[in-house]
Amino acid sequence: MDEASTTPWTGERLGYLTTTGRRSGRPHTIEIWFAEHDGRLYILSGNQRRSDWIKNVVANPAVQLRAGQTTLSGSARLVSDPAEDALARRLLAAKYQGWSEGQPLSTWARTATPMRIDVAG
Repeated sequence: MDEASTTPWTGERLGYLTTTGRRSGRPHTIEIWFAEHDGRLYILSGNQRRSDWIKNVVANPAVQLRAGQTTLSGSARLVSDPAEDALARRLLAAKYQGWSEGQPLSTWARTATPMRIDVAG
């Protein structure tokens, strides 16, 4: 299954997500796994909606994601569409855990909360 598009980020393994603190208003950056598809970026929160970065995004969806020498700004949102949810899980499981079609997803890939980032234009 080759659902990922080829971009300057294709070979990058780690991203750095910057959100705005919902209480402090200050930028907060975390290291995170990401995958991309059709100009959208996907990330998963293993701590589900308890993660501070998820709470920050819900309060203010403006984010930046840096990987390698590239930083992109965008708007993040929780994934609610079931097909897009499944896509995000498969993309990240394939990139980081060697998942392939026909295999069961790991517990992390099945239970993490997916987030989509639409890159600003």
